Amino acid sequence: MTDSLFHHMHRLRSSGRRFAVATVVRTHGSTPQVAGAKLVLDESGTFVGTLGGGCVEADAIIAAREVMEKGGRSLRAYELTEDLAWNSGLVCGGTMWILAERGDDALTVDGRDVLPELVRAAAGESKPLAIKTTVRRLDGRRSEFASREVVAVDGAPTPRVVRVSEDRDQLVDVISGKPHIVIAGGGHVSLAIYRQAQLLDFDVTILEDRPHFAGKERFPGATVVEADMAASIAATHFGWHSFLVIATRGHKMDGDCCLAAVKTDAKFIGLLGSRRKKALIDRMLREEGVSEARIAAIRSPVGLNIGGRTPAEIALAVMAEITQERYQCERR
Repeated sequence: MTDSLFHHMHRLRSSGRRFAVATVVRTHGSTPQVAGAKLVLDESGTFVGTLGGGCVEADAIIAAREVMEKGGRSLRAYELTEDLAWNSGLVCGGTMWILAERGDDALTVDGRDVLPELVRAAAGESKPLAIKTTVRRLDGRRSEFASREVVAVDGAPTPRVVRVSEDRDQLVDVISGKPHIVIAGGGHVSLAIYRQAQLLDFDVTILEDRPHFAGKERFPGATVVEADMAASIAATHFGWHSFLVIATRGHKMDGDCCLAAVKTDAKFIGLLGSRRKKALIDRMLREEGVSEARIAAIRSPVGLNIGGRTPAEIALAVMAEITQERYQCERR
């Protein structure tokens, strides 16, 4: 949602409409929204995004309207006391710190307009960018805006707040493109992976050389390439938000696809199958002169070990590992 908000800001600016941005920069305890949640309010009173609803969001909208008209920034703490939580329907009990600022202020870093960079990152046309917003704590409840920077990062972890000094907290919000999965093979497991990926809002590309398994009616909403799969992998652009899963109908074809994959920029290469198959393919890749680093980059058997056996269960395991990698979460 945050990524699409930057496209919305770009449209507002292009049409000459003023707007303000309200962001949850810090939370404590149970809250209706997490740090990084945003709401964009334009001069007509229309808003996109949410801070959790209720009177907290309503008050934040008033603060956003005030800064849009008068300038400056507003950083307020909203303590969800029992009465406030009950009246708002937000039975949480925590505290949210919400920063409201004019659009131009939210999108200017060291005198530089960063909206074009953020839009490119949100479209997947560049590396992910981290917006680091630092606030200084004045006391238990009061805080003030301190600084902001935008830096390129690897991966797209969820927004998080880190303590950078005794009195400063930093919201790290990563902007990246919509995730994209390329699946080599159109069989039953590939179909299940495609369905699971759609549920997770991935763009999906299917590579398959058999007409019966490459029909658009089998994979509605996906980009389907009916051609030699290894050649298709070689011709594919793998961005920072791309993941490749190889699930063809045979060992040799899997090997050909792996050989093509290791020669691309693909950062995530998943191979469906057994450890024995992976060992055979590794040997073939070594004979082809592939480096040990690229061979080790092939994850096989791909998917978290949840004991799954059916296509749907295997797909769940595969997409779980991809999601884990996408957000750079550690195994528990």
